[in-house]
Amino acid sequence: MSLSILYRGVLSSCNYDCPYCPFAKRKDTRATMATDKQQVERFVQFVQQQKDIEFKLFFTPWGEGLIRKHYQQALVDLSKMPNVQKVAIQTNLSCALGWLQKANKDKIALWATYHPGQVSRRAFLDKCKQLDALGVMYSVGIVGFKETIEEIELMRTLLPQERYLWVNALKKQADYYSKAERERLVAVDPYVPYNMVYHKSEGKACRTGHTVISVDGDGNIYRCHFIKEKLGNIYEGALNTILKPRLCTNTTCGCHIGYVHMNDLNLYDVYKGRELERVAE
Repeated sequence: MSLSILYRGVLSSCNYDCPYCPFAKRKDTRATMATDKQQVERFVQFVQQQKDIEFKLFFTPWGEGLIRKHYQQALVDLSKMPNVQKVAIQTNLSCALGWLQKANKDKIALWATYHPGQVSRRAFLDKCKQLDALGVMYSVGIVGFKETIEEIELMRTLLPQERYLWVNALKKQADYYSKAERERLVAVDPYVPYNMVYHKSEGKACRTGHTVISVDGDGNIYRCHFIKEKLGNIYEGALNTILKPRLCTNTTCGCHIGYVHMNDLNLYDVYKGRELERVAE
């Protein structure tokens, strides 16, 4: 059996203070960090014990995980497990990268987001060059504010051409982008139109709840991050009694980590096994 898991624990602290983010400069208490560490380590042990499941794992913390050693160690350990096909994490890439030398670089990947105003262009590109030298797979994303489009275009010219640069589009405001702005973003990221809309999803087939699940720090299972119907717990009972095809119960789906798993969008053909780390061909 093959299974993708999106893991999100209690960590919500971040070392950046992006003005649009509710977790900007948030600091978790020592007790919360201790709980998060314990939960992550328990999850790693769970994966190790599952001999009949091949995993693709994606850590999606609310805050920045890779500035914490227990996330670094978790990714290293998971990358070396024979039953793990891929382990990835969302990150602002602010951490030191030497720990990656201990990982199986064929299995580890980073979803790296560039935040202009929080880090210099030169510093972020230096981290990307380090990843290139290490041979670690990664994608680069940027939030698509109108005032950031020029920076997005410049970053496209500075990254290696084969490196996928994706845009996290703004869509809460209808017609946020002009036709010209939309065309400029599509020239950078040909798949950004998928991220510019809320996809009608209610009643449609989706891999979540079947071959993809969301798991929280306590091990509770949900079909995805956006439907809070508890299906069970990974530490209680067999997974094969929980997993089954399901139709979406939400009206729409507007986030990549959700809609990429919708059957009728055929985005697995675009990402070819790299849908978690958001690396397109």
